[in-house]
Amino acid sequence: MNKYKLPKRFRDWKTTFYPKSFEIFHSGKYTKQLFIKDLTAGIIVGVVALPLAIAFGIASGVSPQQGLITAIVAGFIISFLGGSNVQIGGPTGAFIVIVSGILANYGISGLMIATCIAGVFLIIMGFLKFGDVIKFMPYPIIVGFTSGIAVMIFSTQIKDFFGLTNFDGSRLVIPSEFVDKWICYIKHITTMNPWATGVAVFTVLTGIFWQKVTKIIPGSLIAIIICSIISVVLRHYNIHIDTIGNVYPELSGGTALPAPEVPPINMKAFRELLTPAFTIAMLGAIESLLSAMVADGVTGKKHNSNTELIGQGIANIVSPIFGGIPATGAITRTMTNINNGGKTPVAGMFHALFLFLIYIFLMPLASNIPFACLAGVLVLIAYNMFQLRVVKGLMRNPKSDVIVFFVTFFLTMFFDLTIAIEVGILIAGILFIKRVMETSHIKVIQDEITRSEDPESDSIVEKLSKEIEVYEIDGPFFFGIANKFDQISSEIKSKKPKVRIIRMRKVPFIDSTGLQNLTALCQKSKKEKIQIILSGVTPEVYNVLEHSGFVDKLGKEFIFSHISLALEKANEIVLSLKS
Repeated sequence: MNKYKLPKRFRDWKTTFYPKSFEIFHSGKYTKQLFIKDLTAGIIVGVVALPLAIAFGIASGVSPQQGLITAIVAGFIISFLGGSNVQIGGPTGAFIVIVSGILANYGISGLMIATCIAGVFLIIMGFLKFGDVIKFMPYPIIVGFTSGIAVMIFSTQIKDFFGLTNFDGSRLVIPSEFVDKWICYIKHITTMNPWATGVAVFTVLTGIFWQKVTKIIPGSLIAIIICSIISVVLRHYNIHIDTIGNVYPELSGGTALPAPEVPPINMKAFRELLTPAFTIAMLGAIESLLSAMVADGVTGKKHNSNTELIGQGIANIVSPIFGGIPATGAITRTMTNINNGGKTPVAGMFHALFLFLIYIFLMPLASNIPFACLAGVLVLIAYNMFQLRVVKGLMRNPKSDVIVFFVTFFLTMFFDLTIAIEVGILIAGILFIKRVMETSHIKVIQDEITRSEDPESDSIVEKLSKEIEVYEIDGPFFFGIANKFDQISSEIKSKKPKVRIIRMRKVPFIDSTGLQNLTALCQKSKKEKIQIILSGVTPEVYNVLEHSGFVDKLGKEFIFSHISLALEKANEIVLSLKS
């Protein structure tokens, strides 16, 4: 019996969206051994994700419940519908600055709407197959905005790290702007709480040194457990440090999963939140695909970038409906999954289910966690995000990369991530064009020429007739070098030739500006009674010339794939003119 085949329409469609979980279950190769490995890895990743989800939620300006809901809902969907075998999704540090900014300007309703719109953007990106393009974002831009976000995260935690308050002892509200934050910290430095500072320092030291004991249980979780006990003891002796329970008293009585609620999207809200939504979508796409690429390098598997974007998009549409915030792939949790034996998306789904059980049964215990402890966790995360060694290594790269890094870095801190990425890409593009222009050139050959089209091989050298001139283009024929023809023509003082050969063996492509310039050269040469011949034209370049109508204007008989044929034609023309 022939095996049933999916309809062609679906077979074509699934090349863009076919989740890894579907692929694994459809193959029928999911075994009991894989199940046990995924279950174990999922529980361990859940343990790692617990303090991070709470910390990211609070640092973003929402409740700890919303941080956990994001890890549960979005984390499950990203694993179930994503394009990676081992990707773990949820709230990440990169979104802290963006989410807090949107909350400050548009409120919680605006954040929910922006997250849903971002989800739609991600789905569109996936179906338009932008996944492969986004993966090739210039490296200095990625390092620049990642480092900028790390500094921003660090700057948001100074208040809780040192326990700063208003002079009357009330909780300090810090400004949203980077410089204003530090001015506020300096003004209130005398309100520093030594007990909160001690808790924060203890958390940092635990995070650094605990990994030497074991890497299975994260140091951040150990620090949170110990610091929660310390906060209870300090409260007994009437020593005050801010805890989650002080700000979110509703946690003390337990919590329940909120009912789904669709954000009120209208045209006015859509227009206002389009830019923040685009920022969320771009950052989510870049971070998730980078995480998936890192995972591929470790596991040897290959993810489907477009499916990953679509899965991320669906997760970001559903997450705010349950009160969650933006989510993306998380490199730290993904690597934890891999290192603990996770093999399939089922591990990510188990991680979400484990967090769900904690949310339902153990969430009241979170009320004793000190804010200073979470600040210590986030300071460590910011330090790891900054990647000091990578930044130092980047400083040894070409100056153009260093410029792009610093522009993106400072724009991220002082302006906006969207502006930073846009300006960074623009500058990177301009510097790339400049670099290509410096390596591409046109030279004039008037004495002798090699007959080989292969620049690396030995070949016969032939003397050129005085009536023949050869222009050789080395590099892509695009707008960056198109005007060099006019410059070279004006510099040549010799007698005008009868035939001008344009040698294009080293031209990988030609753009519309180069095509226009070549057409203008042919028209000018025709007026001067100089015959143009093209040599070494590759099939790709020939297709562009033919499609534009240039071949018909010049004549197929004057376009050759080899210099020998072009020289024969040129000599033939010169002889006919002499006779």
